[in-house]
Amino acid sequence: MPDKPKIAMYWCASCGGCEESVVDLAEDILFVLDNVDIIFWPVALDFKKSDVEKYKDVEIVASLINGAIRSTEQEEMVRLLRKKSKVIIAYGACAQLGGIPALANEFQKEEILRYVYEEAPSAVNPDKKRPQAQFKDDDRETELPELWDTVRTLEQVIDVDYYLPGCPPSSKLLKEAVLVLLSGILPSKGTVLAPDLALCEECPRKDTKPTDLSFTEFKRPNMHNIDPEKCILSQGFICIGPATRSGCGAMCIEGNMPCTGCYGPTSRVKDQGAKILSSITSNISGKTEKEIDAILEGIPDPVGTFYRYGMAGSLLRKKVDF
Repeated sequence: MPDKPKIAMYWCASCGGCEESVVDLAEDILFVLDNVDIIFWPVALDFKKSDVEKYKDVEIVASLINGAIRSTEQEEMVRLLRKKSKVIIAYGACAQLGGIPALANEFQKEEILRYVYEEAPSAVNPDKKRPQAQFKDDDRETELPELWDTVRTLEQVIDVDYYLPGCPPSSKLLKEAVLVLLSGILPSKGTVLAPDLALCEECPRKDTKPTDLSFTEFKRPNMHNIDPEKCILSQGFICIGPATRSGCGAMCIEGNMPCTGCYGPTSRVKDQGAKILSSITSNISGKTEKEIDAILEGIPDPVGTFYRYGMAGSLLRKKVDF
């Protein structure tokens, strides 16, 4: 009996939700385990770097890598997996676009370290000590990963074959991706393994979206009730659905919350944040600067709103101090 295809999974800078999405396969995980051999998944089982190193180059059929890249250790591991894998899949929003971790690109590394280790309300560190990349105490020597200045997407570090979007990807898309890999009939390199349609196309409220929008204010879901029957954007809540790829089943909308854009842009959109930003601001009702400013006060965090998942992969990429 021939060996089952070897699959690896690795977690970089992310929350762990992508790992949970594998568990969300429920009984379908038995189908996956029957058809592939998971040879590296350190978040679930005791695997080591040496376990990957022992394989021949491209012996691993596919590696699903989730999380953004922001440390020397993550770079080292994804380069190793690239060498050993036939196919690399950027799994989830963080690997594909930078995700929530890439919002750190709004700040310099020194600002982040100073806040975390010195200024945060929970920090008690009168000596202002920080972890060191190398530390030696008598005959003991420790080496820690070094934090990068810039959070990067996976494709900004290694060559990527396919993308599975979402925060996290739905179990349906994951199963379909595994079936594609097992079929041996692979799509063209660079394919995003999700429908290339805007979320509005599968939104259950699309028939209530007006053809002409005119925003007099922007509301926040924690401060106002959302009508469960009407288009959320038409109610004045920021919904990124018009600039976001479908494939999630409109789960946030079904939960009566706006889309935050985790499935990234369709192939027709170059910069997801700029797309929705230009669309929304062009429909503001205010005419004077004072009127426009008053309306925009309803969006207190533009970067976190429009680039929540895509900062690293956007045209902006990072704040630069001159």
